[in-house]
Amino acid sequence: MDMKVTRKTILIVDDEANNRTYLDTLLSSEGYATLQAHDGKMALELIAQHQPDLILLDAMMPVLDGFELASQLKSNEATKVIPIIMITALIDRNSKMRALQCGVEEFVTKPVDRAELWIRVRNLLRLKEYNDFLSNYSRTLEIQVEERTEQLLTSYFDSMFSILRAAEFRDKETGDHIHRIAFFCKELSADLGMSTDFIDTIYHASPLHDVGKIGIPDHILLKPGAHTADEWEIMKTHAALGNSILGHGKSTSPFTMMGAEIALNHHERWNGTGYPNGLKGEAIPLSARIMVISDVYDALRSKRPYKTAFTHEHAMHIILKGDGRTRPEHFDPMVLSAFARLAERFREIFEEHADLPE
Repeated sequence: MDMKVTRKTILIVDDEANNRTYLDTLLSSEGYATLQAHDGKMALELIAQHQPDLILLDAMMPVLDGFELASQLKSNEATKVIPIIMITALIDRNSKMRALQCGVEEFVTKPVDRAELWIRVRNLLRLKEYNDFLSNYSRTLEIQVEERTEQLLTSYFDSMFSILRAAEFRDKETGDHIHRIAFFCKELSADLGMSTDFIDTIYHASPLHDVGKIGIPDHILLKPGAHTADEWEIMKTHAALGNSILGHGKSTSPFTMMGAEIALNHHERWNGTGYPNGLKGEAIPLSARIMVISDVYDALRSKRPYKTAFTHEHAMHIILKGDGRTRPEHFDPMVLSAFARLAERFREIFEEHADLPE
C-alpha cells in the first residue's frame, strides 16, 4: 500500500508571543507546518477548522488554562485522538499528575530543550500515524481482495515493530522482547482453546502492552535503581497512558482494541493487588490475564538494570511457587496451569529470540 507523505501540522497554544515564536522557529526548522493560538478559545476554533496532528499546549493561560483545554479536547470524540504535549514551568508532581489525568500524552518543562522537544514531537507523531492507520484497518481489509489479506497483516506487524523501536523507549522493552511476548501469548491462547480470531488478534496486539511508557519521563523510565514512591506512582500511569494512546474505546480495529485492553490491564492481578484499578479475578480481561504471566516470565528471564537474567528453571519456580514479590495467586489459575504445561515451549521461544549480548 502506497503511503503518501504529508507535512504534519502542529498547533502552538501559548499566551506569550515570544514563546510561540520560539516554538514556531524550532518546529519550522524541522519541516513542520504550524498554527498559533494565543488562548484556549482561539485554539478550539483553529482545531475545528484544521484538525492539527499534534498540539503544544502551555499549562498556564488566562480564562481557559492548558489543563481545562486538554480536558475539553480529550472528552470530545472529534479531538480526543490528537496528541498533546504540555509545555509547563510547573515541575511539581501534582501538576504532572493533573496533566496526565487530563489526557495529556507528554509534557516538557520550560525552558524548552530543543533536542528533547524534537524527540517528543517525533515520537507522538509516529504513534498518531500508527493509530490513524489502525483505526482504518478494518475498513481497509473490507476493500482488499482475499489474497492480499496475509500481505496486509504482515505489513501491519512490521510497521508496528518499526514504530515501537522508533519510540526510543531505550529500556530494552522492544525488539526481541515484543517478539517473545507475541509468541508466548499465542501459545497460551491456543492451549486454552481460544478461537483462531482471538489467537491471531492477541499475537498482533500483545506487543503494544507498554506503549504508554512513551509518556514516562526518561529520568524515571531509565532509572537504574529503585523508584521513590512518587516516581513509582508516575511510572504506573503508563498503563492508562497506553490505553489512551491506543484509542480508549475509539478504534474499530480488533488489534488496537485488544492492544488498548491489554495496555490498561496488564498489571492487574488475579487476587486484586494490581494496578491501575485493582481489578480481581474474571473482572480482568482474559487477554490481560494471558499477558500478565507472559510479561512476568520474560522479565524474569531478561537482564535489567536492577537484576541479572534468571534461568528458565528459576523463573518457573518463582511463578509457580512464589518468591515473596511474585506469587501464584497473582495469576489466573487456568492460565497458570496452561503456562506450566507449556514450560518447555516458553524456554524454546525465549532461546530462539534471545537478546543479543551488549
